[in-house]
Amino acid sequence: MRVTAIGERPVALHGSPANAVVNFAQHTVSLVALVSDVVRDGKPVAGVAFDSIGRFAQSGILRDRMIPRVLSAAPDALLDRSGRIDPAAVLACALADEKPGGHGDRAAAAAALELACWDLNAKLDDEPAYATIARRFGRRPARAVAVYAAGGYYHPGLGLAELRDEMRGYLDQGYAAVKMKIGGAALADDLARIEAVIDVVGAEHVAVDANGRFDRSAATQWATALAPYGLRWYEEPGDPLDFDLNREVTGCYDGAVATGENLFSAPDVTNLLRYGGMRPGRDVFQMDAGLSYGLGEYARMLDVIETHGFDRRFAFPHGGHLINLHIAAALGLGGCESYPGVFQPFGGYPDGCAVTEGRISPTDASGFGLEQKSGLAELVAELITELTA
Repeated sequence: MRVTAIGERPVALHGSPANAVVNFAQHTVSLVALVSDVVRDGKPVAGVAFDSIGRFAQSGILRDRMIPRVLSAAPDALLDRSGRIDPAAVLACALADEKPGGHGDRAAAAAALELACWDLNAKLDDEPAYATIARRFGRRPARAVAVYAAGGYYHPGLGLAELRDEMRGYLDQGYAAVKMKIGGAALADDLARIEAVIDVVGAEHVAVDANGRFDRSAATQWATALAPYGLRWYEEPGDPLDFDLNREVTGCYDGAVATGENLFSAPDVTNLLRYGGMRPGRDVFQMDAGLSYGLGEYARMLDVIETHGFDRRFAFPHGGHLINLHIAAALGLGGCESYPGVFQPFGGYPDGCAVTEGRISPTDASGFGLEQKSGLAELVAELITELTA
């Protein structure tokens, strides 16, 4: 097998939801396709992935550095012993001559390439990606994954009535738990928003997310204000690399704290565990393979948390999309996020992934099944056509 072409396309997200830090109106995502010389039904088999949601597309890093490195490699250097594409070898090639550290957009660019390799291998085996991933890591995949609906963003002109309607809509779709944004309004106003959501969903099913907005004083003030509600978790109160701030919050807040979506390497996660005050059996890890060099690095992150006495069932990947649904099913994680109403065309799942009592099962489509998702399938087809014309 050989890789014949690799391409990237930046795709704009629909809409303009905002959290306490970011308005997503101008955000993009890198869609990547990796084409092989294996032909089925008259078409080359291609692996497809993207770099998750919440950062910008990494077009320059991919087109100027990483894709040329992979395409110039000796073909056999990218294969494993079975003759299939080796995601680790592709990643190593993409990162040639890159210094360690300095994670960020580079980590997300590399992740898109690495994850496309997993999609390709699953398609070559004519099976869903969760089956391929589970077999590679010696695990038995779950057929259904616990999911929560992430919403409650700030939208101009929308008030408490609209927020309640949004949350009722998630319950009507089959979700049992939700997450909402905080920190983008005055404390009293945000507490009123939280109480409105609790009225609809119930406090134990509501998580709140500050997206790193608060300094130490505000983070602990908010911890005190949130404590009486008994929420599911309090997410990313401060800067994701301020581990001492996180430790101070976990030291004064009895409820669960969630963090990790902006940690992009196993060493970062190691430092969180050494210095961030995370508590086994309570706090939640949200690292995202699509932002952190791909599935191989994500698996090393899971090894780190388990080595430190934590349970992978407290891992809930950020991102709200199909790729993380397959990863959660394959690796026995606690669940994952879902974006049923935002960040299209990447957020959420295709119609075949119905929510039942707060759980979703991936379909039996080969690979990650991105070609089944309306709005995304068309972009995938266009990118592959451009690469194979």
